[in-house]
Amino acid sequence: MSITSSSKATHAPSPLALGALLAAALAMGLSPVLVRLADVGPFASAFWRVALALPILWVWMQAEERGRGTARSRPFGRGTVLAGLFFAGDLFFWHLAIMNTTIANATFFATMAPLFVVLASWLVLRRRVAGPVLIGLAFCLAGGAALIGQSLDIAPQRLVGDGFGIATAVFFGFYFLAIEHARKTTGAARVTFESSLITAAILLVVAFVMEPHILPRSSWGLAVLVALAWFSHAGGQGLLAFALGHLPATFSSLVIFLEAVFAAAFGWLIAGEALTLVQTAGGLLILFGIWLARPKAPRTAVERQLPVPH
Repeated sequence: MSITSSSKATHAPSPLALGALLAAALAMGLSPVLVRLADVGPFASAFWRVALALPILWVWMQAEERGRGTARSRPFGRGTVLAGLFFAGDLFFWHLAIMNTTIANATFFATMAPLFVVLASWLVLRRRVAGPVLIGLAFCLAGGAALIGQSLDIAPQRLVGDGFGIATAVFFGFYFLAIEHARKTTGAARVTFESSLITAAILLVVAFVMEPHILPRSSWGLAVLVALAWFSHAGGQGLLAFALGHLPATFSSLVIFLEAVFAAAFGWLIAGEALTLVQTAGGLLILFGIWLARPKAPRTAVERQLPVPH
């Protein structure tokens, strides 16, 4: 059975949803640095990233459902369970990529997620992908290559790590589609909490099997993990789940490219790293691509009848 596009795609995006999407990109864009600063291995940091966020997400879920004053949604729906599984795969390969290749390489290959969202929407879900989304994706891909391409270091010893980055993009792409599906019937807080619970359970087993130690070794290490959990996961994934209740996944996935833009901006503002003309142009291409792909409100009957000025 074919699945048609959600009605979200036919309405102009709300400023609140767009703002949540931008804030999610900002929060998620800091995760590579925090993973590198953690004093535990990649699988342990992936587990703590999700586990330490659960109390905040639980409080948010309780507040959201009390505020709505409605009966709670059916727990652990299919979309939520799939989102938890896909995000576990995403974090598994993302943290491996960060530790086995350069941050620039890991970020570049992980930003291919929108490409897999579009392909899955078209080939698996049989959705028609709008032309502006495809054009916007092309601009974002070109911009991402320009922004990060100069820092890429393709070498034989990093090919495995680069492959982990591509696997990250595949899992994150399917995560977008699963969250979008779950949000049709379930609130953002419950989707984020329940999917995170599944992800944490999977990553706990992985960490026990793969890591020599799981607990942070210092107060600094604990602080890094708390920042990773509260800011990058609770903030980033929670805002993303909220936005996906109002915006189509094909458009929302383009936010991944903004992680590279924010990373470059932070490097310029905080670390004094100069931005080249090519990198600046790449950032502008990404912004232009996202603007092109934005959902637009349908023209009214009156607008369609207006004469075209000569």
